[in-house]
Amino acid sequence: MSDLIYIHGFLSSPLSYKARQTAQWLAEQRPDIRYHCPHLSPYPRATQQVLEALVESLQPSPVGLIGSSLGGFWATWLAEKYDLRALLVNPAVRPWEFMPDYLEVDLPSYHTDDSYRLNAGHIDEIKACASPVRRHANYWLLAQTGDETLDYTQAVAFYEGCKQTVETGGDHGFQGFERFLNDGIHFLFP
Repeated sequence: MSDLIYIHGFLSSPLSYKARQTAQWLAEQRPDIRYHCPHLSPYPRATQQVLEALVESLQPSPVGLIGSSLGGFWATWLAEKYDLRALLVNPAVRPWEFMPDYLEVDLPSYHTDDSYRLNAGHIDEIKACASPVRRHANYWLLAQTGDETLDYTQAVAFYEGCKQTVETGGDHGFQGFERFLNDGIHFLFP
């Protein structure tokens, strides 16, 4: 039995559209793969602890990662730390650059009643988790040029030497993500 961890984006949750698409697709097409999508707060140290504990609880079973937006940053950190494969969907590569805009204000979750407040210490926490890409064969980048939230060219440059699919148009949600689930699962679990 293999395990897939879906890592949602900033202020998102397991209720995100791509997370639900992935869970449904696996249930119908690959019931041999267990699906995990923990609810992650925007607090970096807390997220780091949840993800480390989850990966370590699943090993030595094969573990694959799908990371969307900020989840792509966390998937990269896990892939480098534990030698895992990751499918990255419009990933954030330097999230500390946009974090100052979110400091000391109430941040409501997109899908729950939760609210968060970040401080400057959280920027240091997330910077401490920045991982250079060393395991190029472990990544497949999916990016759309119409991403209105993140500059897709940062991801293209950061994941140079990795498998990449860059589509013209689209948006931050990555239009048509479901088209890549079959090939993405084969990539994660060769």
